[in-house]
Amino acid sequence: MAKRAKSIEQLISQLNKLPGIGSKTAQRLAYHVIDMKDEEVRELSNAMLEAKQNIHKCDRCQNFTDEDVCYICRDNTRDTSTICVVEYPKDVEALERSNCYHGLYHVLHGTISPSRAIHADELSIGSLIKRLETEDIKEIIVATNPTTEGDTTALYISRLIEPLGIKVSRIGYGLPVGGDLEYYDEITISTALENRRTLK
Repeated sequence: MAKRAKSIEQLISQLNKLPGIGSKTAQRLAYHVIDMKDEEVRELSNAMLEAKQNIHKCDRCQNFTDEDVCYICRDNTRDTSTICVVEYPKDVEALERSNCYHGLYHVLHGTISPSRAIHADELSIGSLIKRLETEDIKEIIVATNPTTEGDTTALYISRLIEPLGIKVSRIGYGLPVGGDLEYYDEITISTALENRRTLK
């Protein structure tokens, strides 16, 4: 097999670390970057650095934002009595595209997964409980993905919230088991929200 230049190998290796990027895609992207004009590469690099340096978690819902409080939490037309709990910021975008949910969100930034040594205290569950103690919330919709980790996290949250007397529901199984929320179309997400069930 022909040996690549060290710089190309390093670029492919770094791109291969990104989620969903296999070795062939990493190779294709690396050669594309090399073919780009210097100014285009600088713009790409600067955009990545700027996003990394300026984006942080919203003080209220933990979604990514470049302000203290994100645009959804600042929107006074939203239903402030409902919080939809999701795994990642990309799930917020998926639900917003469906245009069927108009409440607030809380982003966990992961799921409980003993096999990967991810425990509840590493997620933003603590800040969710603090919100429930200070905000007038009537329902929590747990929209973690229909996976073993998602279900485990949903049950854990349900048991924590139960003493507070707040209704906790789980997004409906219009979603295929084992799937990721971000990949579903608006109709599937809308159906899953409408068919949510109370967690006990």
